[in-house]
Parts: sequence; structure tokens; C-alpha cells
Amino acid sequence: MSKKYENLLYEVRGPMALITINRADRHNAISLATLDELQLAAAAAALDDDVRVITITGAGKKAFASGSDLSEVLHRDFKKALEPIVQGLADQLERTPKPTIAAINGICMGGGLEVALGCDLRVATPNATFATPEGKLGIIPGGGATARLPRIVGRAWGMEMLLMGQPIDAERALQIGLVTRIVPQAELINEVQKMAEHLAAFAPFVPRTMKAMVNFGMEASLAGALMFEKYAQGALVQTEDKVEGISAFLGKRKPNFKGR
Repeated sequence: MSKKYENLLYEVRGPMALITINRADRHNAISLATLDELQLAAAAAALDDDVRVITITGAGKKAFASGSDLSEVLHRDFKKALEPIVQGLADQLERTPKPTIAAINGICMGGGLEVALGCDLRVATPNATFATPEGKLGIIPGGGATARLPRIVGRAWGMEMLLMGQPIDAERALQIGLVTRIVPQAELINEVQKMAEHLAAFAPFVPRTMKAMVNFGMEASLAGALMFEKYAQGALVQTEDKVEGISAFLGKRKPNFKGR
């Protein structure tokens, strides 16, 4: 199954919706039209019951997304800057119940990095590079990097990347927790496909609830997060899938989860 977009490729591969930013001639720079399509594609994947995981990547071998399209940013005024442009997409990816993966193949900078930061998991190829270079352009990130980056990599590395604006490579990104896996370029999509199939084997409520717990817990007090976790656990232990999962484990067979 595929959908037609001007700036994207959209394909459903088993349990995974693969959204590819298709502007390789511009290093997959994110124009406003591309951003609109990304939001539409992510929404379509979220509503598709056959899709269990949403993955975003970039066309070609050189870039995931090099940033926002600077020809548009040049003419952006204060009023336009206040609109949740990239922030809106990152929020959408973060809040959608389904797990999201950024499959990063090459340059991942500026607005492109902010899209990746909105995803739950980030997998990179060895040639991937990451940066927040906006300071060199007389501006600062506006798609969520100042908030999400320090939360993901810690304050020290967040400040290093934001203030210095210098690229880091895939190995450094792995060391600081910006990505969790580095895989060869040729294996990138196969790897995220395997991840999607792994997640799809869980009871449907599990990844969704786990994601909600982490997102809530990161913004709540420890006491509030722990209490919410207990109520969520209490809801899941009453599902048919819990009975099926434990019965299958004890019976040494594969579970047949039904999302009930």
C-alpha cells in the first residue's frame, strides 16, 4: 500500500509505515510544503490499524534532513516564527500512541534533527552527522531542540551542541545517547523493519502504554509518575492479552494477542 505525495514517499511494509523525505537534490531540506505532507502522512499512519510503528527517513545516502529550507526561513518574520512549524510535527510524533523511529542516513541538522528528536527511537548509519547550526545563521533552533536535546543527551552535551553548533558524528551520538544503534547504510531499513516487527509482536496496548508512561513521567514528579504507572499496570492486568501472554509463556508457545 502506498500514498502519493509531492515531497514524500509513503509505504506500508507489514506493521511499519515508512515515510521518506524525498528531496535528495536539496539534501532533504524541509520546506513548509514538505512539513505539511509529513504531518498528513504521520496522521494517516496513526489512523491505520495495520500500522504498528511509524518510521521516518530521508531519500538517498547523504541526508536524513539537512534542516529547514533556508530559502523560506530567509523571509520568515516574527509572526511566522511564532507558529509551531517543526515543533508541531515533533509534538505530533511524540504524542502519537504508536512508536516512532527516525532512520538517520547522513546529515541530520537543524530542523531535520528536531524532527528526529520528536521520534521515540533514533537509528543511524556510520556516515550520519548531527548539529544545531542555527547560531551561525543569526537565529536559534525553533523546532524544539532547546527543550528536547538536553532532555535526551543531558544538559552538558545539550549545551555543547546548541552553543557550539559543531557537527558530531554517529559514534559520538551513540556515546551520548542521541542514537541507540549504528547500522550499515545498506542495512538501515532492514534494521528498522526488524524493530517494527519486534514491536508488533507485543500486545498492542504495551508499546502504546509504555510510551505514554515515559512521556508523562518525564514531565511529572517522580511520585506522580509512579502512581500513574501503577494505575496503567492495573488496567493492563485486566486485559485478555495479559492472560494470553502469560499462558503462552508458561505453555512455551507463541502468544496470539488480539488487542483486548
